[in-house]
Amino acid sequence: MNFMQDPAAPTTRRELRRELRRRRRELDPREQDTASRRLCHALRRLPEVFRARHVALYLPNDGEIDPTPLLPWLAKRSARAYLPVLRPLAPNTLWFVHYHGDTPMVTNRFGISEPDTRHGAHRARRRAAWALDVVLLPLVGFDDDGQRIGMGGGFYDRTFAFTRRPGPRPRLIGLAHDCQRVERLPTAPWDVPLDAIVSDRRILRP
Repeated sequence: MNFMQDPAAPTTRRELRRELRRRRRELDPREQDTASRRLCHALRRLPEVFRARHVALYLPNDGEIDPTPLLPWLAKRSARAYLPVLRPLAPNTLWFVHYHGDTPMVTNRFGISEPDTRHGAHRARRRAAWALDVVLLPLVGFDDDGQRIGMGGGFYDRTFAFTRRPGPRPRLIGLAHDCQRVERLPTAPWDVPLDAIVSDRRILRP
């Protein structure tokens, strides 16, 4: 469906978010599980993921596609997994905290589970955003040109704004259900470009 050509379709990024979030929430548990397994199979075959030793991912919320089946595979390969944490005293930016079975967790202000801020405050438990190898981030929508929209808070865009400049940086890979794909999305100047977008049915490299 091309939202941008259909006169009855959503036209603003806010309207698009509402519609695409509805789509993913309507997937039943079996569809969610199938999509997650297909996604993780595709991710394990990506060279940048296969080589990575420091991988950030997320715990699914609001119908997001689930990347957590990757965790045992990463552990088997001695790769370290990290979760995003809302960074204190720095609005709309993220820390990335090493995650394992004993990591103390809390629920943040958005109702999302994350490592306890007091736990993540220790530098030895965090990894700088520039020093990650791969970041798997959730998307609300994407198109065939590799454009994407997120939840609208700008957390990933602010945290990874440095990737527009020369220097060390992780590979940024957006994840979504294929039903969140549209033909064309409106863009914003602050959107940080992704290196790839992976759904349960396709891999796009902008």
